[in-house]
Amino acid sequence: MRKNIILLILLVAMTGLTGCIVSHTTGETEVGVRTVKFALTGKMGVEDKVYQPGSTYFFLAFINDWHTYDTKLQNLEMTIQKGRGDRAERDDLLFKTIDGNDISLDVIIAYRIDPKKAPEILKTVASDNETLRDKLIRTVARARTREIFGELKTEEFYVAGKRETQSQRAKDELQKMFAPMGVIVEKVLTKDYRFNPEYQKAIEAKKVADQRVEKNKSAQHAALEEYKRKLEEAKGVVNKMVANADGEYQKTRIKADAYYEKQKLIAKAITAEGIAEAKGIQEMNKALGSAGGEAFVKLRIAEALQGKKFVLIPVSDGGMNLKYTDVNKLINTLGVQSLKGR
Repeated sequence: MRKNIILLILLVAMTGLTGCIVSHTTGETEVGVRTVKFALTGKMGVEDKVYQPGSTYFFLAFINDWHTYDTKLQNLEMTIQKGRGDRAERDDLLFKTIDGNDISLDVIIAYRIDPKKAPEILKTVASDNETLRDKLIRTVARARTREIFGELKTEEFYVAGKRETQSQRAKDELQKMFAPMGVIVEKVLTKDYRFNPEYQKAIEAKKVADQRVEKNKSAQHAALEEYKRKLEEAKGVVNKMVANADGEYQKTRIKADAYYEKQKLIAKAITAEGIAEAKGIQEMNKALGSAGGEAFVKLRIAEALQGKKFVLIPVSDGGMNLKYTDVNKLINTLGVQSLKGR
């Protein structure tokens, strides 16, 4: 108790002296963390309080420590270009692809400090931004990013979508690792990548050959499509010809069927007429063969001879003798008879 009273007296005496109270200021993007080194009452150590940006705070000297952290977005750039990025010398990632080829890759890690976890960073990780960057973010990010991009095959580096997928994976995994430590990873970006010079030439030659193959495939595809188009046009012409031929066939068939039916009806009519005429002849024959048939014939002969002129030719020895007939006298006789008839 006596010792504590003496210390209290000393502290009171110190507060009365000029310069014992020190001011601490935070920038526009900075947060402050106080560490209590000595306290009569309360807790000593890192204070679980975040001092906000753009402010000034006053604390007793000697018994308080003060640390600040910049919370703005920061870029950790690792590149082959000397004098640029996080190091003055070459700083790109060197690794092998999954199929065994050497490659170097330029990477940017975009991150920021979580203001709420500034006291935790001071307790467990680093006392300032530079130490946090070098000891934690740089070391872990280089190793894990190298492993993730090393899962790609050599030729997959030429595919932007593949690189983007690995970048997102690296960002997600780094965020899981850094989140408990108060660091938020915003992005993992890739820039240029380089292979061994000889292998690079071989890859470029292969790319040119692949482009030619694709060009030939495109030309082949175009030719095939043109052939299909012409084939369809030819099919259209043939189908039209077939349709026309079918139409003509159907018209001809209809005409033939109509002509056939007409001739069939005519044949039936002729047959019926012939049958009727035959029956009439049969009936007439029957009638002529009966008792009145002879009289009927004579009547018809008489009807046929009615109004006809007859010439009588002399007959000798029971018949006409043209050998001894005087034709001149016959003509004269006929002529006289014709005059008498007038």
